[in-house]
Amino acid sequence: MSSQAKAGDDAPYELIYWPGLPGRGELVRVLFEEAGVPYTDSAKGARDDAVSAVLGYISPDNEGDANNPPVFAPPILKHGSLVLHQSSNILLYLAPRLGLAPAPGDPGLLHLNQIVLTILDGLVSEVHETHHPVAVSAVYEDQKPEAKRRSRAFRDERLPKYLGYLQRLLDAKTSGQGPWLYRDQLTYADLVLFQSVDGTLYAFPKTMDKLKRSGKYAGVFELYDAVKQRPNIKAYLASDRRAAYSGGIWRCYPELEED
Repeated sequence: MSSQAKAGDDAPYELIYWPGLPGRGELVRVLFEEAGVPYTDSAKGARDDAVSAVLGYISPDNEGDANNPPVFAPPILKHGSLVLHQSSNILLYLAPRLGLAPAPGDPGLLHLNQIVLTILDGLVSEVHETHHPVAVSAVYEDQKPEAKRRSRAFRDERLPKYLGYLQRLLDAKTSGQGPWLYRDQLTYADLVLFQSVDGTLYAFPKTMDKLKRSGKYAGVFELYDAVKQRPNIKAYLASDRRAAYSGGIWRCYPELEED
């Protein structure tokens, strides 16, 4: 295992993801952008080439290689001879290398991982399930009644619960000073929170505005604003590298905020 990791140390980072939407690939991009690390992004090339790159990896005929098992779904990270998938797995690999988490062996890395996994559960997976509560393979229009019911529960119960936990993390002794989630400094967990909150603001603007105005989650929204103003992130958001929201995980269907 160690020889495989070392093989990629000087290699370029390659992100393989669907074109035309932020999606889970954005969770990886914000780490690269904040760290100022060069990377290639298949989604930014020609659309047909980007789709072909993803399909080549996830094809049932692709059995991986001697070092890497087959890939299930994007995002996919290629770093030298190493190929990884699963967003949380990619983030866990990248964060220490980019100076956005403690080194492996430090319990802090595991603490950050559990925070990130919780954010991905609540503000990524559960957001996606609001518009696809029955089947991922079915279009939204074929499950609108179920989506409205799921969204109401998400808005009223699940979203406040997750934001409440994030605020509790910020109030905990382990958060330290400043706006960050853990140990007084920006980590990849803060970047994941930023992207996940940003997407949820797009998907449920009225609900998020109401929750923000409640004052119960002030630290969460302050952290979001603090990340948004970081020089590298601010420049990225203003660039053509940042894909606009459309389909994918974070979608805005106004009727899903109606009772």
